[in-house]
Amino acid sequence: MQWLNGSVRFSHSVRFIRLLSDSNSRTKLFIGGLSYDTNETVLKDAFGQHGEIIEVKVICDRVTGQSRGYGFVKFASEAAAGEAIKEMDGLLLDGRNIRVNYAHKD
Repeated sequence: MQWLNGSVRFSHSVRFIRLLSDSNSRTKLFIGGLSYDTNETVLKDAFGQHGEIIEVKVICDRVTGQSRGYGFVKFASEAAAGEAIKEMDGLLLDGRNIRVNYAHKD
């Protein structure tokens, strides 16, 4: 970071880090419309055919432990995540049509 005429000027490395974090968000997918019976193993098995998965998380209610009907899948590559969106969005999983899209930033 450099000061120039009273304003802040960021170096190229800050922009590079921002690019890395932006590309990172293109590997994490939001999965909505899940059956309350869908667990992380089911998600990993269903999405694993599209590429290497780093993390799978089904969001559950803190009190009951029951699924809240959505989760996240994080892929190792943007290409795998994009392929999963194309192939899985709208498909039937555990009796429900799921919605698949990019998650917001990590």
